[in-house]
This record gives sequence, C-alpha cells and structure tokens, in this order.
Amino acid sequence: MIAIEEVSKRYADGTVAVDRLSLQIPNHSITVLVGPSGCGKTTTLRMINRMVEPSSGTIRVNGEDILRRPVNALRRSMGYVIQNAGLFQHRTILDNIATVPRLLGWSKQRARARAAELMERVGLDPGMARRYPYQLSGGQQQRVGVARALASDPPILLMDEPFSAVDPVVRRGLQEELLRIQSELGKAIVFVTHDMDEAITIGDRIAVMRTGGKLAQFAAPDEILSSPADPFVEEFLGADRGIRGLSFLSTRELELDRSQVFPVDSDWKRIAGRDEASSSVLVTDAGGKPLGWADLATWSGDVEALEPYGQSFEVGRDSLRVALDRAVLAPNGQAVAVDGAGQVLGVAGQETIAAAIRLARQRRAADAPQDASKLKAAP
Repeated sequence: MIAIEEVSKRYADGTVAVDRLSLQIPNHSITVLVGPSGCGKTTTLRMINRMVEPSSGTIRVNGEDILRRPVNALRRSMGYVIQNAGLFQHRTILDNIATVPRLLGWSKQRARARAAELMERVGLDPGMARRYPYQLSGGQQQRVGVARALASDPPILLMDEPFSAVDPVVRRGLQEELLRIQSELGKAIVFVTHDMDEAITIGDRIAVMRTGGKLAQFAAPDEILSSPADPFVEEFLGADRGIRGLSFLSTRELELDRSQVFPVDSDWKRIAGRDEASSSVLVTDAGGKPLGWADLATWSGDVEALEPYGQSFEVGRDSLRVALDRAVLAPNGQAVAVDGAGQVLGVAGQETIAAAIRLARQRRAADAPQDASKLKAAP
C-alpha cells in the first residue's frame, strides 16, 4: 500500500530529520512508528500526505508517486488524526465528522447520515451529535477525531500520537476501540507514538527509529521484544522486555486446577472431610461465576465472608502476561481462569504459569528454524 524508498528530509539549517528511510507499509495492518523525541517519526508521517515535502527519495501509494497527485486530492484520500483531535470548535460533532465528505461534494444529508453511522461505530452516543467539542471529554473528542478521519472511507489512516493526551484508562479504551474498528475495516494505518507499550498493544509491525531519522529495526512486536537488533533498540525497550514478551504467549494450553473449584450449593461438610481436599477452595455461584475463596476450616457458608479472588483472566483471549499478573496480584497467589461467559474453568498458581511460559518459549524456539526454512523455500 505505502512504499517509502530512500526518503530523507533535510532543512535549510542543515538539520536532518529523516535519513534515507525505506519502509514497506502493507494494507490491512497497523504499522507503528516509535522512537525518542527527534527521531523523525512525525516528519515521516507528514511526508506521506505531503504536509512535509521530502528532500529526496520517493513515497508511493499503490505504486503511484505521491508527488504526481494534487496535494489536496492526496490529503483527502487519507484520514488524519492528531493529538487533542484538532476539532472545529464552532461546529457540532456531527458536522465535524462530516467535514471531509462535504469537501468531496457530498450532500449535507448524505454526509450527516455517514457521520451518524460513524458515531455509532466509534462508540459515541447519538445524543452527542448536536453538541460542540468543548462539551465532550478528551476521550470522546478523540473518538470524534477518529470518526472524522474515517468519514470518507479512506484506505489509509494516519495517526499522530492521537491518544497521548488522555489518561491511561481512557487510552486503553481508545486502543481497544481502534483494534475493533480495524478488525472490521482493515485499513492501512500508520500510527506514531513514543510509548513502546502502546506500539506493542496495537501494532502488527513496529518501526523503531533512532535520533537523526534512521531506522533501527522494523519487525513484528514479538520479534522486536525477543530479538532486538542492537543495543539502542534493547535500551529503548526497557528492562522489562521479557515480561512484555509474554503478551504474545497464549493461555490456551495452560494447565488449570479444577479440584479447588466448587459451587456455592455444594455439600461443604463432605468436601471438608475428604483427605485430598484443599483447605482453601474457590466458591462459584449457581452459574459458575467466581464469588471468592473460602477456608473450609473456618467458613460458615456466608458468601459475604469469602476472601476476594482478585481479577480473573479469560483463557485463549488473555495472554500469559495477563495470567501471571493476575496470579501475582491475587491475595493467595492463585489466578482464576474463566471462559468467554465468565464461568470458572479452573485456577493457576505462579509456578504453573511459569512452567507454561517455559514450555511456550521452548516450542517457539523449536518452530523458529522451520519458519526460517519456509521463508528460504518461498519463491
């Protein structure tokens, strides 16, 4: 979709913002540009829609040199989202979203109908349509910015640190919303951030850039975490890159202990009398959802007296990183595993999760040579 070929940006004072950058950015994926301040990531993004003109090199979209297209037509063919949304304060939310379709000649009725459709897609209440940007929270304004960028259904979406000005909880929600929208629409998204955690969360591929606009590494998130290209990338990833790498290991095959799980209406005297019974058991409601932990030696059957179980993790959906985090934070060190409906599948302690991590890494290491041989054999 986007081919950046030996592109540089030099300013009149001699500053080199981007130095001979080459990237192939595929369609139906999120490519994240990440790096420290001054590494040229925003400049690179702006060269794609010619808000900044490259000094040398070529940028092609679908094989066509962007310099051959009228600049306004080029920009209208790409969605663009910036920090703080950049909304028109004198226009309603509906008309903000309808901006580009109106510029493209759509009727007001058609443009507003499209805007209303997109409000629903990005999770905005239809009742906000007639409000103005100052009447919305920061997170809601960013959703409007995403909706506006999608209004004309562009194949390319450029996003320049769009979520950095909101609090962590809202930011996580916006990231999840972006991934949901992408799964439905399959755009070519180029996303700029300085936050490696954000890059790992949303990126299909990550371009790590160093100061001076040079590319340090371009690969999938798990490859960057497991095999950083050089000391700069390793340092930028931080000391906890091993923990971050667990985000790509599934809990699907994690061995779970079901022997400690009992519904609230169980025969507790019989359970307590078993030789093999654990003194601590997880009590579930009649629907199989967790209520809390009970010590059989002291529990009287009062649900209100149960010890909290912490947070659960969903098998298959959540990673081993999440499972380990749940176990570490759980009062008794046992993470509660549930299915998609929230029903308990079993529990897993830290040692069990650690064993699963070792096994997953061994399997990945064993599969790596096979993957490499397939690439060599490919035409």
